[in-house]
Amino acid sequence: PHLLVLNKMDLADPRQQVLEQLRQQGCSHVVFTDCQRDSNVKKIVPLVAKLVSSSPRYHRAESTEYSIMVIGVPNVGKSSLINSLRRLHLKKGKATAVGGEPGITRAVLTRIQVCETPLVYLVDTPGVLPPKLADVETGMKLALCGAIHDHLVGEDIMADYLLYILNQQQQFGYMERYGLPEASDNIRHVLKYVAVTLGKTQKVKVLTGTGNVNMMMLNYSAAAYEFLRAFRAGRLGRLTLD
Repeated sequence: PHLLVLNKMDLADPRQQVLEQLRQQGCSHVVFTDCQRDSNVKKIVPLVAKLVSSSPRYHRAESTEYSIMVIGVPNVGKSSLINSLRRLHLKKGKATAVGGEPGITRAVLTRIQVCETPLVYLVDTPGVLPPKLADVETGMKLALCGAIHDHLVGEDIMADYLLYILNQQQQFGYMERYGLPEASDNIRHVLKYVAVTLGKTQKVKVLTGTGNVNMMMLNYSAAAYEFLRAFRAGRLGRLTLD
């Protein structure tokens, strides 16, 4: 038996109804969570216990402890979920390292206890992706969510795609945040405002007839990185990419 946990629900668009779509794909047990605030996490252990005990395979074992594997794509909060469960049920702190980028968990770790009654152990695993993605847009969405390292795709390309999605879904919070007079689909124009607002500049040597001159120029790469970070932190509005 399996339970689909959709984490980071605080960043998703609440207007999008995905449950019916998931049921059609065969996912009947779904829990939305926010591991930063432990929202809905308390629903997981009772539901897991119910699913396992009603499974015919479970009765082969005499032991009453549950060993559950946590699997998913990189950077969706698998380690955060385990730490959140420990906080709620055992009143204990971190048992596994977390970070806002893919690849923090590098090996299948030992079992981590997350609950006393029933006795539940979780196994944290590294994030997995299929060796080949269906299409470029799927890859861009995964990259925006931090499932693929930014430098493999390019921050400027990702920022351009993010701007396209924001405009498509009429999420114009970036205008107010960065002081744009109107919505724009020109990423260079938007990043100029981002760089000015956040003070992202860099010294550049310019060769002139009288020698080298240091000039201050806008750092568009740093602006693109900050634009992506703002999206991932939910500061550009709640957004569901699918």
